[in-house]
Amino acid sequence: MPDTKKFIENLSGAGKCIGVLTSGGDAQGMNAAVRAVVRMGIYVGAKVYFIHEGYQGMVDGGDNIKEASWESVSSMLQVGGTVIGSARCKDFRTHEGRLRAALNLVQRGITNLCVIGGDGSLTGANLFREEWSGLLDELVQSGEISEEASQIHSALHIVGMVGSIDNDFCGTDMTIGTDSALHRIIEVVDAIMTTAQSHQRTFVLEVMGRHCGYLALVSALACGADWVLIPEMPPKDGWEEQMCYKLSENRADKKRLNIIIVAEGAIDQSNKPITTELIKDLVVRCLGFDTRVTILGHVQRGGTPSAFDRILASRMGVEAVLALLEASPGTPACVVSLCGNQAVRVPLMECVQMTQEVQKAMDEKRFEEAVRLRGRSFENNLNTYKLLSHRKIDSELPHSSFNVAVLNVGAPAAGMNAAVRSAVRVGITEGHTMFAVSDGFEGFYKGQIKEIKWGDVGGWTGQGGSLLGTKRTLPAKHIDKIAEQMRIHNINALLVIGGFEAFESLLQLVDARSRYEEFCVPMCMLPATISNNVSGTDLSIGADTSLNAIVETCDRIKQSASGTKRRVFIIETMGGYCGYLATVGGLAAGADAAYIYEEPFDIRELQSNVEHLTEKMKTSIQRGLVLRNENCSENYTTDFIYQLYNEEGKGVFDCRKNVLGHMQQGGAPSPFDRNFGTKIAAKAMQWISKKLKEFYREGRVFANTEDSACLLGMRRRALVFQPVIQLKDETDFVHRIPKEQWWLRLRPLMKILAKYKTSYDVSDSGQLEHIVRLRAKDISAI
Repeated sequence: MPDTKKFIENLSGAGKCIGVLTSGGDAQGMNAAVRAVVRMGIYVGAKVYFIHEGYQGMVDGGDNIKEASWESVSSMLQVGGTVIGSARCKDFRTHEGRLRAALNLVQRGITNLCVIGGDGSLTGANLFREEWSGLLDELVQSGEISEEASQIHSALHIVGMVGSIDNDFCGTDMTIGTDSALHRIIEVVDAIMTTAQSHQRTFVLEVMGRHCGYLALVSALACGADWVLIPEMPPKDGWEEQMCYKLSENRADKKRLNIIIVAEGAIDQSNKPITTELIKDLVVRCLGFDTRVTILGHVQRGGTPSAFDRILASRMGVEAVLALLEASPGTPACVVSLCGNQAVRVPLMECVQMTQEVQKAMDEKRFEEAVRLRGRSFENNLNTYKLLSHRKIDSELPHSSFNVAVLNVGAPAAGMNAAVRSAVRVGITEGHTMFAVSDGFEGFYKGQIKEIKWGDVGGWTGQGGSLLGTKRTLPAKHIDKIAEQMRIHNINALLVIGGFEAFESLLQLVDARSRYEEFCVPMCMLPATISNNVSGTDLSIGADTSLNAIVETCDRIKQSASGTKRRVFIIETMGGYCGYLATVGGLAAGADAAYIYEEPFDIRELQSNVEHLTEKMKTSIQRGLVLRNENCSENYTTDFIYQLYNEEGKGVFDCRKNVLGHMQQGGAPSPFDRNFGTKIAAKAMQWISKKLKEFYREGRVFANTEDSACLLGMRRRALVFQPVIQLKDETDFVHRIPKEQWWLRLRPLMKILAKYKTSYDVSDSGQLEHIVRLRAKDISAI
């Protein structure tokens, strides 16, 4: 059978010219996308041009369109906004303006455009593409270009990337800038919570989102807000009394503050705007609470891009260049988008049409339809919020008489508390009695098990570490006592949140089922570890927070060298034997190299890295960044690499080393980890409820099938429950890592963006998918 793999080496950009522009509202991460397009374009042999000031620069031409060099995008990665400028352009909306733009492009031989912007910018690009041959005919007739030039440049190829903090574009789970905007909102909410708590205040926060409530919805999920108002879900008539009742109920429950989050486009059932002032007046009038309003405004657009946005934008930028290289005259304009954890290409106009349909549905008050059209990510966020937000009175709750225990196992990871809170509240809503186990399996065998109520987990989402307490102890040693505690407390199901130890623990409990009936109950594990080293999942709770800590530190370290010439930093990251943090952190921080256990290296590679850095120091970029995973090699230690670089770089550069250590484990969880933890815990509890009903026979729960002990993980595009027994074969237990890891495919990206010649398998790219098919297939995903 012939090998159908495609490699980057076989794709050539020689003779091609690519123009890159940012248009519309700015978003953090746009620079990372521009950098990736420029470097990938140059790497494949194409010429790349900056088009400054968006479409305005394209229309005005002249110095606005400049050839980019490798060095010209250095130090852009950590800068918010867009360095090449963006403008809203009236001229481009006129035929005359587009004619001038076409002339400017043809004069420079540019027939490939990479547009980074919102739906307006992308729609404009598509119209330009459709008119292209007509515009060229006009230019030939007016004698501004020759017939020959018109033939050579007869087709215009367009690839879009969506840069918009609102995440208001259909066809992608996340747009560039959304995660960073959530970081800004959560930083503000966390800060406001401390002052609100001091004075027992109610805060009404307005976040951006004129037509889309994504930011409001996810930030409400991520901070456990009391109430959220978004354009896609106008509150039912009488919502004012309902909201005030909920706020006063929370106060009665010893909660000292209330947070209400409002999207700027929030409306009621009759399409009338709901403003922050209206809500403030309502709360003061009905409850007499001390209430303050905070409008976040353009703070949300500012600041440095988060690790997620840098990686997303870098992946998208590289994919966009591949799409342009593979485009033929008949290829429709496409958008590079994110589906689960996979980069896909979707026809641009399908996305634009669906985005416009959402607005139409909202204008016609078909709100449920609007939510469905927004896509699976939005829909599931909304469903999770509904599950968690409304505390039912005991008489309304279904009574299940099942007891479910939740515990943390292994090292602490940011986001564990959000997962526990979500599990407890969804469990209570499902009618179960929830039990919290302190200190993992160590607390379990000692009997540190107590019932945990709705109010006990209030305010947990924003807390780092593990409030339940966590230990690395495995159950095998104390299996008798744990079985006894299961019996004493009549535990009918287990939810274990943790890393590799949690995975091993579940395997041990499954193994013990033949000897102890107590373990014949549904068990579910949620992966929570900064190392992201558990089989069965692409992402783990805590890894995003850790990446952000690494990237923030690397930014500072790089900046510390801005005054001194020629310096290389060697930075050691955590992760055990798993190179996820070093690799993905390296991609997000713009590292020159990342040494990991999974990709063995020898002295020759170290030597070539030193030579590469020596060459780099001759250019205008006079600093280097090298990441090393703590266990990547027994002999090539951080000290060894530091000393080698120091010796070999003598007279060219000097070295500094940093061991990041436990700062990678601490800190408040990032919005992504809060949201991911909240969503997967809610999904796990619903699965547990289903399994409890399924395995309830003759007055007791008895579950000993493989599929009654599962790990819930994110696999490419969907959240999947996988029996832990089946994951055993996928795991290297000696080094505590999965045998196959998706992120190794990102390593060539890091190398290409650091100017190394490398092999890059691009077989995954290139399929244009249709947006409708995408939805039907992935309805059960996040």
